[in-house]
Amino acid sequence: MHPDAARLPRGALTPSLLPMSAFRLAHLSDPHLPFEAPLSGLRELWSKRSLSRLSWERGRRELQRPEVLAAVIADIRSHAADHLIVTGDITNFSYPDEFKHAATWLSGLGGTDAVSVIPGNHDALVPVPWPEGLGQWQDWMRSDVDRVGTSAPFPWLRIRNNVALIGLSSAVPTRPGMASGELGPTQLEQLEALLRELAERGLCRVIALHHPPADGVVKARKALRDRLAFQSVTARAGAEMILHGHSRDARFDPIAGPGGLVASLGLPSASAIPNPKDEGSRWNLLEFSREASGWQCVVTARVLNAGQDGFETAASYRLLLNT
Repeated sequence: MHPDAARLPRGALTPSLLPMSAFRLAHLSDPHLPFEAPLSGLRELWSKRSLSRLSWERGRRELQRPEVLAAVIADIRSHAADHLIVTGDITNFSYPDEFKHAATWLSGLGGTDAVSVIPGNHDALVPVPWPEGLGQWQDWMRSDVDRVGTSAPFPWLRIRNNVALIGLSSAVPTRPGMASGELGPTQLEQLEALLRELAERGLCRVIALHHPPADGVVKARKALRDRLAFQSVTARAGAEMILHGHSRDARFDPIAGPGGLVASLGLPSASAIPNPKDEGSRWNLLEFSREASGWQCVVTARVLNAGQDGFETAASYRLLLNT
């Protein structure tokens, strides 16, 4: 379904909810920051890191362009978004120094309250201890308040202007040749409880994960393995929107909610020039508002222009988000 034609079913609006000023959320994904990987030792000769490095050297390096990523960030800043969310694959090889380099990049995007992050499969290419890996990004993945009964980093919850951002991790190490993801039963159980609680509070629930939650978006070796369980959670508890990356092209693949459809939007790599495997750099500006008819979102898709030196609007459309 083309997103310009999308119109999601309306649900009941809690009478106490009043119109709010729009919350402007910028979404980008898969930046794949350039990083000079150290020389592989014998222990890594046949590791997934070594194979990923070979892929990088044989072509991906030329397709993931730092100047394109810089142009994305400049374009986002020009649109004065209230918050920025990055849905994974910030690194390429999951080296500890690469996580540190990425933390420096994240700190340049804005304050930790204004930028949120979730990991992708490249951020879990191989097992890395938390303090040396994802723990270096914890300030951008920290819930607003500690959730009672759990010390797990995911799901995290950040509420901004009545929009509840929920961050999940589908990033798990896999064998060579695989790029699949998994949420796991504990994370899904906590997600469902969060969705129900936030619905009672009348908040707009936006879920972020790296792997697409809909069927058939990517090949099986790259798919979310427990996506049917995730779909069951949203079918029971509902959500207003899902954001993801990983697919290498722009996606609109709504999944079932309790009273209609839940919008699911995906993005290609933010640093990629157009190529046979990647549609090319794009980011979305999402303007959430609560009108008399319910939650709405105006989506503005910004794409790399033909000269590959700036961005232009490819489409702008409105979604009715009540489920």
